[in-house]
Amino acid sequence: MPEQTEILVCIKCKRGTEVTEEGERPGAHLFETLKARALPQGVAVRAVECLQNCDYGCSVALRGGAQKWTYVYGNLHEVSHLDTLIEGAGLYHQTADGLIPWRTRPEHFKRNCIARIPPQEDTPND
Repeated sequence: MPEQTEILVCIKCKRGTEVTEEGERPGAHLFETLKARALPQGVAVRAVECLQNCDYGCSVALRGGAQKWTYVYGNLHEVSHLDTLIEGAGLYHQTADGLIPWRTRPEHFKRNCIARIPPQEDTPND
């Protein structure tokens, strides 16, 4: 059984907009909306403070344990990309290594990957 997959949502994302101190940031809205939606089994959502991609849409990271690649995606809209994000997280969760085959990735994932981080390697004890 695969480890749990986390959607890490940057709640500080501004999507290139001016946000007042009292105003809700698009990233926080994305997090709250995802939290209220039904997610695929094995997928959870968690808020994080900043993914350092502030002006380029909302940003999220998908991670799923020490044996999987972690992906960071940007240019997400807090309303129009919800279904894409949920679909992609479900596909990611079903993989053993985090690598979704290119042809089955949601189109937004193909064009808006900011980074991919390799899985942790087992290192021998010195």
